[in-house]
Amino acid sequence: MWNDSARLGEYAPSLAKACSESDLAIRWVIADDGSSKQELAALETLRNTHRKTFPEIHIHSEMHRGKGHVIRSTWNTDPDSHWLAFVDCDGATSARDFLSLINKAIDEQKSVIGIRKRTEQTVIHESAYRWIFHHGYLLVVRLFLGLRSEDLQCGAKVIRGTDYRAVADSLEEDGFCFDTELLTALKAKGFGWLETPINWAEKKGGKVFPLIDSWKMFAGVLRIRGRQP
Repeated sequence: MWNDSARLGEYAPSLAKACSESDLAIRWVIADDGSSKQELAALETLRNTHRKTFPEIHIHSEMHRGKGHVIRSTWNTDPDSHWLAFVDCDGATSARDFLSLINKAIDEQKSVIGIRKRTEQTVIHESAYRWIFHHGYLLVVRLFLGLRSEDLQCGAKVIRGTDYRAVADSLEEDGFCFDTELLTALKAKGFGWLETPINWAEKKGGKVFPLIDSWKMFAGVLRIRGRQP
């Protein structure tokens, strides 16, 4: 998250409740990407409030460098984790769906990524603008990287710890292309993953601006391609 304590505040109660009801040894770390002092103070209050429901809530804050950097930095704080997961703080993915991804990964002993796909069991709420951006990016990645996925950028992923650590040193993307670089690196090492449809609802106040960020992400795809053997 980055300067997003308000949306996390709306999401946190359900996430804390879902974690507390799980029998898994979950450690929830709020990965803060250089938020302001006021936002950090709000995070401290939020953490202390929801620790009453789920005690294992921590905060890891870095200088503002982007989603990819802060996720990698946070994951590196626990180098022995069997599983590493992240979920966007806006609540677009419900707490129940996120925990179901974690449980599926453990049951299948394989990395699992959520995908925004309409099925008989899942409902997706997204603007036409976002849909075009999403599917256009999938096409670009397929053409330039040869990576096929139904959804590269959905903010809900669960990765085997051993798989991640095998590719971690090769990851350099600090921004939104983190997901793409991670999956490209896993594929190159022969590590697979499962793609599971989840319910997803676009939220107001997001930090992604398609007209601007599409060019940044295209540049990221070119950088990833340039680093491939």
